[in-house]
Amino acid sequence: MTVYFIGAGPGAADLITVRGADRLRRCRICLFAGSLVPRELLDLLPEDAVAIDTATMPLTRIVAEIVKAHRDGHDVARLHSGDLALYSALTEQLRGLRELDIPYELVPGVPAFAAAAAALDSELTVPGVGQSLLITRVSTLSTDMPLGEDLASLAQTGVTLALHLAAHRTAQIVADLTPHYGADCPTATVAFASRDDQQIVRAPLVELPQALTEAGITKTAVIFVGRALDGAAHPALVDSYLYSHARMQKLRSDGALDDA
Repeated sequence: MTVYFIGAGPGAADLITVRGADRLRRCRICLFAGSLVPRELLDLLPEDAVAIDTATMPLTRIVAEIVKAHRDGHDVARLHSGDLALYSALTEQLRGLRELDIPYELVPGVPAFAAAAAALDSELTVPGVGQSLLITRVSTLSTDMPLGEDLASLAQTGVTLALHLAAHRTAQIVADLTPHYGADCPTATVAFASRDDQQIVRAPLVELPQALTEAGITKTAVIFVGRALDGAAHPALVDSYLYSHARMQKLRSDGALDDA
């Protein structure tokens, strides 16, 4: 018996990985976050599978369901939205399974920020403009941010930001970021990325609160902030060295490429 922690992707059911779909097909028990995971994915489960919505369940009960399945000899699919590496409450679940000596496997998924960038037709690391992405959130109805990871402190880096769980705190975002990014800094917000009800809102930083209010966006959104969002128009834009003639010539001179 194995517990498969599966990243379900950002919203569209067909963005689950091939491996994730394969693991779902073999599991008799599925624990899923009903408010975030697309219900179509449950169709991949065996006909006799039991799907349990964990949206209102505390950790102890979730672990209890896994323990019961383990005793019955059933594989378990633990479906999380997006990717397991970000804001998935994975750490405490794995701690519990290790203590109980229950085997598990992690299956990564498409993260929300990647789906949001695709919706924007954007590369987030634009040569000559920005080569870093800082993924963070603001303190809300969740665990407090650690010391030094508040938005005002992180803003001092000046790198492109991907803000999760922050659509209802836009006034704070503007106040914390404006001194470092400027009131005219581009922002792009994608709500429900990859879903049929996906929304995209672009606005300069100073207009972000009004823009999201008018769009009715208060949750399930990724907010990007940074000059890379306007990279195509940036005067410092340069082409990537990766596919440049200069790099190809260097590789040939080093013998790494066959001239044929």
